Amino acid sequence: MASWSEKMLQLLRRMNNFHLPGSSLESCLRFEVAGEQVGWISPKVASVLGRFPAVFRPYGSAITFCSGLDTFESRSVAVDEVLQELRREASFTCLIGWRDEQYAVMPRYCDPPLMYMERAATSLFGVKRYGVHVNGYTRDSSGNLNMWLARRSLTKQTYPGRLDNMAAGGLAAGCSVRHTMVKECEEEACIPPGLAEQARPVGTVSYTYEDDEGIFPECQFVFDLELPLNFQPHIGDGEVQAFYYYPIEKVKDLLVSEEFKPNCAMVVLDFLIRHAIIEPDSEPYYHEFVAGLHRSL
Repeated sequence: MASWSEKMLQLLRRMNNFHLPGSSLESCLRFEVAGEQVGWISPKVASVLGRFPAVFRPYGSAITFCSGLDTFESRSVAVDEVLQELRREASFTCLIGWRDEQYAVMPRYCDPPLMYMERAATSLFGVKRYGVHVNGYTRDSSGNLNMWLARRSLTKQTYPGRLDNMAAGGLAAGCSVRHTMVKECEEEACIPPGLAEQARPVGTVSYTYEDDEGIFPECQFVFDLELPLNFQPHIGDGEVQAFYYYPIEKVKDLLVSEEFKPNCAMVVLDFLIRHAIIEPDSEPYYHEFVAGLHRSL
């Protein structure tokens, strides 16, 4: 039977499977906008996009926009029209979960956006997605750590009923990281803005995986929020069905169970490393864990 360390290593490999031998990476086409690569398109998606020659054109081993679609607005509108048609046809399962939420598309987070794209469609183009995750924890007088976990609603489009970080959400176009963090804390866990503002940014977790719905290069901005011992989060917008308060060792055990949403398990693993719950002398895969949490996109 696999040990805790081996199970965690398997999870990290699964969440970085786009970089492993046998992935679709070798056969993918670059998705380029204004001469910059912003994503990856699989041959299956590329063949469907070939039906829209007024929008997309092949360009060597890349796909880009036709001339004339050279502004932020024109690209965003043209892609939305294509996606709406594919949605009506039910061509791709990922579009069933249409969110009406726009994500910014850019080569790097620090670059100005080149267009907007519906969140549910980003995996078809392998464009980077950004999110915000909050570790809500307490430390008692003896220094013992406990962590608040959320259980996702059964109506969530992805990973219904799985364990999650106390608060988390995607970074919508035009929203700052801190604004998103405070908003998600308030909406999902009823944490007052004054308390949420005390959360500290502690880095990022990044990975790229592929599955039947596409390619997912993702970067999560991570915050630690130390909460008062008597504080209790409450269900807010219905995206969470329950909150649990567990000693950190129990949280560690749960990470490798099938109960945890995989990228949220990665965020907690990062917490365990930063708070020296996992140390290099006692964890044989310490280096592999750190590397697997911070793959370049």
